[in-house]
Amino acid sequence: MVKVKMFEAPEEKSRPSIEAPITDSKAFHDVVNSRRSVRFFSNDSIPQEVIDQCLDAALKAPNSSNLQAWEIHHVVDAVKKKELVRLCLGQPAASTAKELFVFVARPDLWKRNNQWMLDEFDRRGDMPEKAYQYFRKITPMIYTTGFLGLAAPFKWLFYNIRGIRKPTPREPMGRWGMQVWGHKSTALACAHFMLAMRAHGFDTCPMEGLDSKRVKKLLGVPRQAGITMAISAGKRAQGGVFGDRFRFESKHIVIKH
Repeated sequence: MVKVKMFEAPEEKSRPSIEAPITDSKAFHDVVNSRRSVRFFSNDSIPQEVIDQCLDAALKAPNSSNLQAWEIHHVVDAVKKKELVRLCLGQPAASTAKELFVFVARPDLWKRNNQWMLDEFDRRGDMPEKAYQYFRKITPMIYTTGFLGLAAPFKWLFYNIRGIRKPTPREPMGRWGMQVWGHKSTALACAHFMLAMRAHGFDTCPMEGLDSKRVKKLLGVPRQAGITMAISAGKRAQGGVFGDRFRFESKHIVIKH
């Protein structure tokens, strides 16, 4: 039996810094500060080139183990789009949008994507053995739920016994935990997409107020998938932004230890 170290600590040797690509911090903060959830959109269309670039930005979002367990459904069919608006409860952010997207968490695809990672390693031909070991042994240990999710109690017992003596990741655990795992990564893709749209001069509105069960049926995604959110996009219209932005004071939110 091959012994595998589950969670190997990174090297503690000090490494010199290297130059990263130069960026424009002011431009980034301009994008962040000008992004608002827009409730009414104008009739201005979004060029396909812009849509493609924003989708590409979404797919570059950080995600767990780089397994990219997500899908983005761009609903362009007129009939489906009308139905999606209805399933988003007819809210103006959906009904006035030029484009509608649904971001779907797909934790059920982790095995397929895990194999794609290994295939990519083979294609590159220069990946370290530790990378192979991670996707051959560690990810199956972490993400396997077993038939009908029956592996969950055994994993719970193992992690909790191991955790008595050493730091141990406790999640994801079972099918519900895998849903949370998938939604976390997919939400990062959503943020990338919305910021990219703003950078191109367009606006968005994330929508969780929808009938997720019917949206799944409309999109033809399986029961194991999860609807993270729908996102409408377009050019903001007059009155589309409801008042000045309001955030709670950071002293109540940001906690230093």
